[in-house]
Amino acid sequence: MKMKLLNQSHLKSYIVLTFLIVPLLLISCSQKSESDEASVATTEELEEVTEQAPINSLTDAEKEEGWVLLFDGHTSEGWRGYGKDHFPSGWEIIDGTLHMIGSGRGEAGSKEGGDIIYDKEFQNFTLKLEWKISEGGNSGIFYLGQESPEYEFIWKTAPEMQVLDNEKHPDASEGKDGNRQAGSLYDLIPAKPQNARPAGEWNQVEIVVYKGTVIHKQNGETVVEYHLWTPEWEELVAGSKFPGLNSDWANIASKGYFGLQDHGDDVWFRNIKLREM
Repeated sequence: MKMKLLNQSHLKSYIVLTFLIVPLLLISCSQKSESDEASVATTEELEEVTEQAPINSLTDAEKEEGWVLLFDGHTSEGWRGYGKDHFPSGWEIIDGTLHMIGSGRGEAGSKEGGDIIYDKEFQNFTLKLEWKISEGGNSGIFYLGQESPEYEFIWKTAPEMQVLDNEKHPDASEGKDGNRQAGSLYDLIPAKPQNARPAGEWNQVEIVVYKGTVIHKQNGETVVEYHLWTPEWEELVAGSKFPGLNSDWANIASKGYFGLQDHGDDVWFRNIKLREM
C-alpha cells in the first residue's frame, strides 16, 4: 500500500513537470525557427546589397548583359557641348555627378554652359540614369537628337523626358493635363502616374527606344508609352507647340544623340548607363 502511494506521487510530479517543460521546449523551438528565418532574411538582404554596384559603375550581371557606362563619375570623357568640340565650363564633375551650374538665366541658359551630349549616336537602346533637381528647377533628358548648324538647340530635333521641380516651377501647371511635369514627354504626353520625388531627392529613370516604340519609366513605374512615326504621333505633334518653333519634330530620326539640358538651373545626373538592342 505504501509503495502504491509513492508511485502515484511520482506520477503526479511527472505530470506537473511535463506541463512545465513542454511549453518551454515549444518556445525554444519557436525562437530557434524565428532566429533561422531572420538569419535567412539577413543573408538574402546581404546578397541583394552585394549585387548592387557602387555609384557610377556596373555589376557583373550588367556587364554580361551588355550595359556600358556613359559617365565614370570622375571625368567628362565621352561628353561635349551640343554643337561644340569641348565640354563646357558651365558644367562640372563634382561628388560623382554631372552638375549643371545654375546661371539663373532660365531657358537662355549659360554662356559658358549649354546642353551637353554623349558623343555617339544610338538607335535601339535602354538608357538608365538618376537625376536630382534644385528647388524650382527645370531641365530635360533628350534622345534621338540631331546635330546640325541650323538647329542651335537639341530640343528642336529630339523628344524630351522632362526633369522638373513639380512643386515650385511654373511649367508644372502649363501645357495640357500635366504634360510638362517630371517624367512626361515634354508638351506632348503627361507622365501617369506622376511619381516624381521632391527637389533635392534622386529620381531613377529608364528610357526604352526600340523601332519606334518609346517607354519612359520613372522611379520603377512606366509613366509614358508612345509610338513614333504613326498617324497618332503626327496628330500629337501637330497639336503641340513644336511645329511653329522652327523645329523638325515631324521627322524625328531613328538614330541620334542622347543629351542633357542646360535650362539655367542647378541639376545633377549620375549612374548613366546604356544597353544597345
